[in-house]
Amino acid sequence: MHGFASGPGSAKGVALAEHYAERGISLERLDLRLPSLEHLRASAMIDAVRRALGGDRDRAVVFGSSLGGLTACRVAELDARVFALVLLAPAFHVLERWRLRLGDAAWRRWEEDDFLEVDDHAEKRRARVDFGFVRDLEELERRAGPSPDVRVPTLIVHGRADDVVDIDVSRAWSQGKRHVRLVEVDDGHQLVASLDRIIEEADAFLAPIMNPI
Repeated sequence: MHGFASGPGSAKGVALAEHYAERGISLERLDLRLPSLEHLRASAMIDAVRRALGGDRDRAVVFGSSLGGLTACRVAELDARVFALVLLAPAFHVLERWRLRLGDAAWRRWEEDDFLEVDDHAEKRRARVDFGFVRDLEELERRAGPSPDVRVPTLIVHGRADDVVDIDVSRAWSQGKRHVRLVEVDDGHQLVASLDRIIEEADAFLAPIMNPI
């Protein structure tokens, strides 16, 4: 599950899919720009992931990056078919951080004008996203709480130099959770310099889960 303004062709998604394909494991890279980037809705992303999980008796490991990491947690809260998570710089408290990043004036302009200009990393162009993205996330937080309550084994890889999602967010969320392992790396939000480490950590984390003694 890719991040905001990214897509299924992201470097991390492709690298992970190729790695697991060599081991005979299919990693499905979903396009979660739903219904579009301009009208992006986390609720639609959650629904799409749940549809992709398979039958009632199937079980899955869900990988999520940034906004995809937050959405993966929301799926795990709702769906017992998810039995493990691998999260890359998960965007916990995304609305709180966006508001701080934009400032009150820009936030009000977004709400008043309904659209905010953003970088579309998948199509390498400028794009825009409507304020309905915010309202949808607010409704999810109202129903489920601002912080995901995840009970399945979870690996987080987060960069200490991340200037988009501060690593302190992952530190606070993982604190006291014995089922969560936080791996800190010397990298930024994209984590492109840490692909080998991500794969190494994911393999070690998933080995006892996927191949129990």
